[in-house]
Amino acid sequence: MRILLVGAGGVGSAAAAIAARRPFFETMVVADHDAARASRAVEGRGERFVAARVDASSAEAVAALCREHRITHVLNAVDPRFVMPIFEGAFAAGADYLDMAMSLSRPHPRRPYAETGVKLGDEQFALADRWQAAGRLALCGIGVEPGLSDVFARYAADELFASIDEIGVRDGANLTVDGYDFAPSFSIWTTIEECLNPPVVWEAGRGWYTTEPFSEPEVFEFPEGIGPVECVNVEHEEVLLIPRWVPARRVTFKYGLGDEFIQVLRTLHKLGLDSTSPVRVGGVTVSPRDVVAACLPDPATLGDRMRGKTCAGTYVTGTGVDGRPRRVYLYHVVDNEWSMREYGHQAVVWQTAVNPVVALELLATGAWTGAGVLGPEALPPKPFLDLLTGYGSPWGMEER
Repeated sequence: MRILLVGAGGVGSAAAAIAARRPFFETMVVADHDAARASRAVEGRGERFVAARVDASSAEAVAALCREHRITHVLNAVDPRFVMPIFEGAFAAGADYLDMAMSLSRPHPRRPYAETGVKLGDEQFALADRWQAAGRLALCGIGVEPGLSDVFARYAADELFASIDEIGVRDGANLTVDGYDFAPSFSIWTTIEECLNPPVVWEAGRGWYTTEPFSEPEVFEFPEGIGPVECVNVEHEEVLLIPRWVPARRVTFKYGLGDEFIQVLRTLHKLGLDSTSPVRVGGVTVSPRDVVAACLPDPATLGDRMRGKTCAGTYVTGTGVDGRPRRVYLYHVVDNEWSMREYGHQAVVWQTAVNPVVALELLATGAWTGAGVLGPEALPPKPFLDLLTGYGSPWGMEER
């Protein structure tokens, strides 16, 4: 296996650090628009790692780099603006493809808070027949959320439940960042995109529909000392992926943002600072959202200031295999102190990065195979969960 990892930011650098401990691949080329950042990501990783520069907005540039290094698998670790050129570049070069976030959505032009417009991943699924016909795999949404949360959904359906009422992905943390009043632990560009777009819900008999941002608040009890966190509806890929392969009456995604974070996002929206449309400032044209991102600290640099744990998981309710009502939370917790000590990367980016590396190893060994545009829930869950534990990062399950 010869891997092209596109993006040497927080998640990409963490993925390189995790992969460096595993023997399943021959070469990993870490590419970024900033060649110096790519070089830092591979420094000290050994002869299997190569740094390169790439323009992720150009499918041709991605394909050329794939051909130069005889790449078999492309792992996309940049923000979702660049999904389609990397996706298309991988196909053009004859490589399989993995990402952690899918192609962007566009709200319904007239009823954004009732009907879906272009959904997350629609552009990729529109090309599924082409990937299938070529016998090639595009494994989409294989981070932690989406990714591990989808694996949990499939595991619950296969092993724990006879029928499922709701699959509810629930994400929360008790992380703090010393010295900052406001410092997101993940890409603010992506956070704005998913939190201010209309959230999507799926219901059997109705299909996909949208609601207002931050709707249906609920207090969810997170495990391992994190405790109660208020969670709200947020647009996320799981709701677009899980119903395609896992039978359930309802699928939702709720994120534990907290009141302060929600108010900051609302303010950015009111001021137009969430916009990606360029504006003229003096003699310079800039995107307001890019300015916000530039004003905030790089999440990859916050690890030594962060305290606490992050939890990603899937809450499933329905009828158990014994015919009795059942409620289960399957989850994965990462302590920032542990991830910094073991890998030098903060908890949120490490938790995202470990899952595509696990998936690549399963593809390398043949434990996972497939063709077309697939989500993680289309593949058997037990090999993934077993190998994740083998990476020293076990998952958990609570009966509720």
